Amino acid sequence: MRPLRFSLNVTLDGCYDHTVGIADEDLHRNAMEYIAGCDDLLFGRVTYQMMEEAWRMPPSGKWPDWMAPWMHPFAQTIDAAKKYVVTSKLKEVDWNAEIVRGDLEAFVQQLKQQPGKGIGVGGVQLAMALTELGLIDEYQFVVHPRIVGRGPTLFAGLSKMVDLKLVGREEFGSGAVALRYVLR
Repeated sequence: MRPLRFSLNVTLDGCYDHTVGIADEDLHRNAMEYIAGCDDLLFGRVTYQMMEEAWRMPPSGKWPDWMAPWMHPFAQTIDAAKKYVVTSKLKEVDWNAEIVRGDLEAFVQQLKQQPGKGIGVGGVQLAMALTELGLIDEYQFVVHPRIVGRGPTLFAGLSKMVDLKLVGREEFGSGAVALRYVLR
């Protein structure tokens, strides 16, 4: 059975606003390796649209000037990945993606039964729903050495505690630390 993995950048105070993290080479390498270790990505609508806007290969076939060369491996990996989008609002998707509607638990259970390396989850509300259903097997939190004192916090309102076991740790030059956990 393929593991369902969730990865997210957070600050020390639990804020997951993507604009407050330290976007450096280590962070993008780690994210590229995470995605490369997944056969499929399961996104919520907001995350899908945000990722598509930033990381979809432009029609010109050339990455935009704002993108540093060390970002290209991540951009290429996410651009090529198979994506599933959990949404009731979008009518269609086309970035190597399919829309998921209906019974989320049944869909994810079916996806996990397929052979392969794993499934990556992107989206805070989606991760919350999948955590409530007990479907996420592995969590990676990249903790940035910042306290922002504002913004949304991860897993606010979770109905039950989830016990985890640390299975991996990687420190980045920026002071950020990637912590990988599995269910205890």
